[in-house]
Amino acid sequence: MLPTPDTSHVDYDQIYEPAEDSYLLLDTLSSPSETAFLHSHFRSNHAPLVVEVGTGSGVVLAFLAANSSAIFNRFICTLGTDLNRRACIAASKTVQKACDNKAAPFLTVANADLTSALKDREVDVLVFNPPYVPAELPDLSLHARYNTADATMSSSEAFDRDSHLLALSYAGGVDGMEVTERLLDDVPRVLSQRGVAYVLFCAQNKPEEIKSRIRQWPGGWEAETVGSSGKKAGWEKLCIVRITRTTAN
Repeated sequence: MLPTPDTSHVDYDQIYEPAEDSYLLLDTLSSPSETAFLHSHFRSNHAPLVVEVGTGSGVVLAFLAANSSAIFNRFICTLGTDLNRRACIAASKTVQKACDNKAAPFLTVANADLTSALKDREVDVLVFNPPYVPAELPDLSLHARYNTADATMSSSEAFDRDSHLLALSYAGGVDGMEVTERLLDDVPRVLSQRGVAYVLFCAQNKPEEIKSRIRQWPGGWEAETVGSSGKKAGWEKLCIVRITRTTAN
């Protein structure tokens, strides 16, 4: 079993704490079937660019960076994005601690909204653990204030700030899909020709319907479930869907 990265430095009052969804991603991406797929899919000498959108604590990105040899059979280049500036700082530290002195190229965690900081067709592996809870989206008109350090805030203002930052990580809007829909809309733009996206869904997101829609995207696409939380019942049952071009090379 590959080690889980240390996140003891992370302030969970402001940043999403690794939970079942995070560990399902780790288990899926390091499973024998998925590592076999990734070894075969990335056979060229070109190191794949692996991007986690919405890094939170950085546990998933750090896991992939530190265990790139086992998971990808090669070094990878890693990059993350998160709308929460504090998460960017924490995730960067998580990756650096996990990699220690290993020669695993790590770029940065960009303080950005979803894929807005990513260039066209340059991402080889995209990983997204979205805010999937059916809850009202946080008010982004307040984000600029809450996203910056402010030691002058009262205790009540600091509580509101922390609540806002945490809501970014779990509140998914109607059916828990508003943020994920935005991400899915941009997958064809950011993925390279050989690109692979891993996106987590809960049962209420209706993943079977989403997979059918993805298969109808222009240009030829495949979507299949490669991991799940097993027999757990209810809307919180989770699955990981792998998205690829059918013309990947």
